[in-house]
Amino acid sequence: MRVLVVEDELAMVEALTNGLTTMGWSVEVATDGLDGLWLATERTYDVIVLDLMLPGMNGHDVCRNLRKAGIWTQVLVLTSLDGKQDEADVLDIGADDYLAKPFSFVVLAARLRALYRRGTAPRPATLSAGDLTLDPFSNLCTRGGTTIMLTTREAAVLKVLIRRGGQVVSKSLILDLVWGEDFPGDPNIVEVYVGHLRRKIDRPFEVNLLRTVRGVGYQLAKVVT
Repeated sequence: MRVLVVEDELAMVEALTNGLTTMGWSVEVATDGLDGLWLATERTYDVIVLDLMLPGMNGHDVCRNLRKAGIWTQVLVLTSLDGKQDEADVLDIGADDYLAKPFSFVVLAARLRALYRRGTAPRPATLSAGDLTLDPFSNLCTRGGTTIMLTTREAAVLKVLIRRGGQVVSKSLILDLVWGEDFPGDPNIVEVYVGHLRRKIDRPFEVNLLRTVRGVGYQLAKVVT
């Protein structure tokens, strides 16, 4: 297995290189985000281990640029950040897995083997529900070919609903994933943004996709009658 490690903490670089090499894997290292992006673009790897806090270019932008370039090498993000919002963020930019520091090397190795088994087949660049589409990288939204302008927060709420594939999503889960578990404001902010979405993605069209399940949450279905 060929692994690219993009990490600027030298002690972490040494530990990962020694551990992965001992397992028989070929390891290359970049300690700068720009160098990591260049290597990932110019050379072929089976898996990329990517830190978020990097000099030159942060890990979010490295991953985002790889996906925009059509490079679908499996990416495992390593970060000192933690929480549902952070995980949602890295998955939205195209990462495949997420491991918070500190971590067990045994767990890391198992995650890398699982990613390797998945391969690097291209994946859809957009999320969709019926005739509604959303590019998770640019937040470009369309319905039936009509472009819909969304704010960053509106797009974040819509991503949560689309990714649940028609499941009913509770208001508390949306609040945690979009605003964070420690959001100090009024939790009814979720209802406000759902209202914004409804005015933009439903009202101008014949069929409603977004519905409220009273006492439970919200659902984005392919067809709602």
